[in-house]
Amino acid sequence: MKRLYAAAAQLDSPIRGQSAVARALGQSPQTLKNWESRATGVSAAGANKAQQMLGISSTWILEAQPPMLIGGPSSVSNSATQCDYVRVQQLDAEAGMGEAVENVDYPEVIRAIDFEPGYIRSIVGFVPAPGRLRLITGNGDSMQPVIQPGDAVVVDTGITSFDGDGIYLINMGNGQQIKRLLDRGVIHVASDNKSYGDPFPMPDGTLIGGKVYLRNRIERFN
Repeated sequence: MKRLYAAAAQLDSPIRGQSAVARALGQSPQTLKNWESRATGVSAAGANKAQQMLGISSTWILEAQPPMLIGGPSSVSNSATQCDYVRVQQLDAEAGMGEAVENVDYPEVIRAIDFEPGYIRSIVGFVPAPGRLRLITGNGDSMQPVIQPGDAVVVDTGITSFDGDGIYLINMGNGQQIKRLLDRGVIHVASDNKSYGDPFPMPDGTLIGGKVYLRNRIERFN
């Protein structure tokens, strides 16, 4: 863990402290605490995530073999195909739309979908860095009619704080959920399915894992 923290502090935009590193990796502080308590430290999957997301060498984290930084995301082709299409990887993970869902620290990639860069730019406003967009599956009915149970949604994991009213991937302490966040002077959490009740203030400590921009049916709904 010391090597991960040291490398994060050496980035062009330094990341310091457990909570900040957790946010940068899209994880809860508890996950990093678990790594700290393990005799073996960061898991191999965690080290690979740090390499893909932050450009910190996984071999540095695991084995202290230089270089510390590789200057960018992993060389694994996860950003574009040979035809210059933006590749969005779908993870073997779910987000609750009702009850929260706990996933493993770093789910496996089960498939990838390619989009034209111009289309991604029209949705997000720019072409994100490699690995920033992820596909995950919504589980539940709290976001109907906007998101149907089993829909795969694209999440911009580069957004880790409130970025205006919209639909987000959040963790209120008991797992991942897809919810609408609304600015009412205080940020509120809402379900589009009105049977789930009225919006309520976002609890302290809630983690934002990304902003949802579109469905697998290729429609923008923010």
